[in-house]
Amino acid sequence: MDSQEKWNLKYKDRLTKKIQPEPNTRLLMQSGYLNGGEALDIACGLGGNSYYLAEIGYEVTAIDISDVAVDYVQEQAAGKKLNITVKNADLTKETPVLTGRKYELAVLTYYLDRSLFPLMKEVIKADGYLFMETFFQNGASGNQNVSNRYKLESNELLKEFGDWRVLYFEENEQEGRQTIFCQNQR
Repeated sequence: MDSQEKWNLKYKDRLTKKIQPEPNTRLLMQSGYLNGGEALDIACGLGGNSYYLAEIGYEVTAIDISDVAVDYVQEQAAGKKLNITVKNADLTKETPVLTGRKYELAVLTYYLDRSLFPLMKEVIKADGYLFMETFFQNGASGNQNVSNRYKLESNELLKEFGDWRVLYFEENEQEGRQTIFCQNQR
């Protein structure tokens, strides 16, 4: 099964179970910094972060590999009259979909492709922000079904974005996640 099929099945299951997409809790905590403009939601899934950002004034570009997710986000955005442009892309093969524009904010949650780090740095405007959260390798019992290939090493995001102004960082061992919110200072 390829990645698109895998994610299509996952999102079909969530929609069948009527699991409503919610914005990331730690993204909500950064609301004082979120002042609108253009935002990029990479691997947007069913759109919880995209809807929130559009509701607070961002013009959102939401990208996902799953056409099930993309169709759902597009339908919801139209129904709620939210300013969200949705793109279907496999970012392991189609990174040009990210180039050519600069964003005030990029959001990436629970998707890890380290080859995107330089690209994210490139597409965020000076004084723009990055919010990223995903799994990390730890000794806790959680996230056993996620390959270590898709988990960050301890403090990896701090090392990767150490030249940016780090406004929030958390490495939660119990939940097996790492979160960073930082500002491009170039």
